[in-house]
Amino acid sequence: MAVVGTADAASHAVLRALVTAAARGHAAPGEPGSESRIGSVVAVDTERPAVGGVEFRLADPADPALVRALTGVHAAAYVAASTDLEQDLALGTRPRRERNLRRAQTVITAAAAAGVRHLVVVTGAQVYGALPDNPVPLADDAPLRAPADEGQVGDLMDVEQLVAVARDVHPGLKLTVVRPAALVGDGVDTVATRHFEAPRLLTVRGAAPAWQFCHVDDLGSAVALVVARGIEGAVAAGAPGHLTQADLERLTGMRQVELSLGAAMGTADRLHRVGVLPAPASDLAFVAFPWAVSSHTLLGRGWVPVHDNETCLGVLLDAIRGSHAVAARRLDRKDAALGAASAAVALVGTAAIMRRRRRKGATG
Repeated sequence: MAVVGTADAASHAVLRALVTAAARGHAAPGEPGSESRIGSVVAVDTERPAVGGVEFRLADPADPALVRALTGVHAAAYVAASTDLEQDLALGTRPRRERNLRRAQTVITAAAAAGVRHLVVVTGAQVYGALPDNPVPLADDAPLRAPADEGQVGDLMDVEQLVAVARDVHPGLKLTVVRPAALVGDGVDTVATRHFEAPRLLTVRGAAPAWQFCHVDDLGSAVALVVARGIEGAVAAGAPGHLTQADLERLTGMRQVELSLGAAMGTADRLHRVGVLPAPASDLAFVAFPWAVSSHTLLGRGWVPVHDNETCLGVLLDAIRGSHAVAARRLDRKDAALGAASAAVALVGTAAIMRRRRRKGATG
């Protein structure tokens, strides 16, 4: 069993889970004869990961020579979801997209060429899209309705398309896509985690978000289960249930700032087009509308996530303590204290507060 690309927090967690599963001889108890032994665990990347109990093979996941590192491997996992927003912002939109697609395409092609029997690709539940008419929760086989734009969710939509094409091009390769809810854990840095680094929580008037998380350790156990049970197709992974906006405010102690959808989207789009905001306006949907998943397939096959949504939120808050962000860009405390929103429209709230302060100053 190999994990291709091991530098990120999610891949580390997958490695740890596979090592634990290999030590037990299988990934999970269950139906007799249904498990496939994990065997030895191989880490494939340009640098050795800080995870014990693995065999390291030096290879660049974006280099076609990856096929040599996968020789003799019966199953492999690749995490396409990004958990390093700082690196992605530094890289830039087009280079990030090109890198992510090149890596995913190379991993799929190399796995097929090396004779790997089962490839697991981790994307994200964001691909279902966040829309006001989404059922809560979404089924594993719900249609993918996220916009295929220039944002990170667009990257995942392209990876999903690569996997769909590969099912026809490489019929001998079993393919599974795992779609986790908003990831949390040590080292996870995403647009979702930075939502909570803002001074206040953004709400969109009339919207009813459903917040759901997935701890990276639970993602790891989900991938191990998929490999052990030979689960094919697409599965979602998230802590059971979801949190409402009221739950977030109660658990975080943060106040909200409310904007209309039109004002939020319009301002975010303009600021993104001039380069002020790193994420497209469409990303606002993921803090406004529901995209919680049922995890029906995994739960039905014996997956038991250890972390519930409240625990995950606590892990997230511990991880971001001392960090402050406006519009997904980290600021020092003085700058962040002026802001009053999150994600792409944080600057709208900032401007509103500044106007109020100026008015008070003029009348004081």
